[in-house]
Amino acid sequence: MKIIFVSPKNRTVYNFRGDLIKEIIALGHEVVVTGPNNIDVDKIEALGARFIEIPMEKTGVNAKSDLKYIFALKKLFKKEKPDITFGYTIKPVVYGAIAAKMAKVKNRCSMVEGLGYIFTANTRKARILRPIVKTLYRIGFKCANTVIFINPDDRKDFLKMKLLKENKCRLVNGAGVNLVHFAPEPLPKEPVFFMLSRALIAKGVRVYLEATEIIRKKYPDVRMMLLGEIDEKMQDSLKKEEVEKYVEMGSIEYYPEHPDVRLFYKQCSVYVLPSYREGVPRTTMEAMAMGRPVITTDAPGCRQTVVDGKTGFFVPTGDSKALAEAMEKFIENPELISQMGKESYNFCKENFDVRKINKDMIKYLGIPE
Repeated sequence: MKIIFVSPKNRTVYNFRGDLIKEIIALGHEVVVTGPNNIDVDKIEALGARFIEIPMEKTGVNAKSDLKYIFALKKLFKKEKPDITFGYTIKPVVYGAIAAKMAKVKNRCSMVEGLGYIFTANTRKARILRPIVKTLYRIGFKCANTVIFINPDDRKDFLKMKLLKENKCRLVNGAGVNLVHFAPEPLPKEPVFFMLSRALIAKGVRVYLEATEIIRKKYPDVRMMLLGEIDEKMQDSLKKEEVEKYVEMGSIEYYPEHPDVRLFYKQCSVYVLPSYREGVPRTTMEAMAMGRPVITTDAPGCRQTVVDGKTGFFVPTGDSKALAEAMEKFIENPELISQMGKESYNFCKENFDVRKINKDMIKYLGIPE
């Protein structure tokens, strides 16, 4: 069989879909990947897939460019004649399914990785775009045969909004994590906190920054790290000056990007993700796989990754004081780090092993084993 992955960003292919692609190819099938540019094509081809560039504007709704994207995909599908198309994130989900139906692809699959900014933010722009995006989702889901969700809350909310029928829905436990690539590492001697995320308000980065300042004033020697790009073009982004302010105060060590995030997980004792909502956060799974306890929110997606009081702690969304208090528990009781870290790894192994999740993915995509 031939499967075309419709991707919004090349990096997500080898970072988040690499194990799935390799497994599909190992079963004797062909994988073609579309992406918006030629960045890191060698890493995609190293998986065994063939790459074809299809330019796409990742953010915003622009009728002209979006129609151009749809017809470029349709042309590709007609030429390649895939048995299955698989799109993830909103534009590939919506426009990929529309183009695949127009091209008469038999099996059209989509994956919802989270509600996203349009549904979670309360800005004027988000409120204006929300009904438009709902309509687009409705059309895209109507064109899809199968829609895979990675957490039950998103599935429930999409059904409640009547965007699709329940018989199309499938559920997997996140994207999964490779337990060989991300493996337990010795803990540092002193408590070290780490967050990996683009500098977005919805990810809880501002909450984390405020919490680090509370901790710094009481425990000035504690290390706290933040890794992730600042992209001020994104609606929800923090300004560069706001992040730099906390660097200058000595609250955090900030790193824009790094090709191997394991180096940062290895340095930390506790992983922190005070997000307002997620699909299922990949970064949390990676930290758990490396034997780190987690502080996160009892929010959709996040709540799937932690057993409160056993593998880490829940904190309320938007509450930097509560986050600082949770961080302080590990500082004052360092024995919890090792204890909860072991439980965190075991929980990850049981629930988020990519091999188990890919088995379900292959079944839902309709790929013969």
